[in-house]
Amino acid sequence: MHVLSVSSLKGGVGKTTVTLGLASAAFARGVRTLVVDLDPQSDVSTGMDIQVAGRLNVADVLANPKEKVVRQAITSSGWAKVHPGTIDVMIGSPSAINFDGPHPSVRDVWKLEEALATIEADYDLVLIDCAPSLNALTRTAWAASDRVIVVTEPGLFSVAAADRALRAIEEIRRGLSPRLQPLGIVVNRVRPQSIEHQFRIKELRDMFGPLVLAPQLPERTSLQQAQGAAKPLHIWPGDSAQELAADFDALLDRVMRTGRIPVPGEARA
Repeated sequence: MHVLSVSSLKGGVGKTTVTLGLASAAFARGVRTLVVDLDPQSDVSTGMDIQVAGRLNVADVLANPKEKVVRQAITSSGWAKVHPGTIDVMIGSPSAINFDGPHPSVRDVWKLEEALATIEADYDLVLIDCAPSLNALTRTAWAASDRVIVVTEPGLFSVAAADRALRAIEEIRRGLSPRLQPLGIVVNRVRPQSIEHQFRIKELRDMFGPLVLAPQLPERTSLQQAQGAAKPLHIWPGDSAQELAADFDALLDRVMRTGRIPVPGEARA
């Protein structure tokens, strides 16, 4: 089971939409996927059409990461009505903010890792939608992760936030979790005709080289529309949606190669 955190240390750059795009690509590919909604805003849970009534949630898991609690906090996404496949969500909750203090204990930081270990046989890929800060929730996500994708946009302050995120990943790797590595930086909401955007993308490449992932994601309304309708991007009509879906397919390819995730239908090693 490969665990990937989707992070940004700056709000409003489309971190959750990137999580949903990757989840849609994984579901379309037939990869057994769990999305952990660790952002207290819980937008991933909304965008994946889940029923929360009678379920536990991620805050309950952080309080008690036993298998029984973990399984009660996970439910199938409404996306599963579209076509067969495993696409589940560990339900988000505003109460997760209670676990986002600035100075978590070592015990607290490992709670999500402990929880995910109980369901390791059930999934090939776990996507964690992180909180947009570097407090306890993000550290908890990173401690449970193999890789981190840093989402940014081509603007001055977002470039600085990407730099801060990569430094923080290295700090967690050295001090807490030696397996943790950055997968790279996803540049989101790009307007190809914008000179400012092209300048910022060049600045990112000059600073971070091959960590800047291709393709960059263009600014499109189709992903927001699919998200608002709680549908996977890959079934959303229109050329714009399908072009964006192809971009997420390419990013998923990178995730699967890096994580050595088996391609569905091929024999497992």
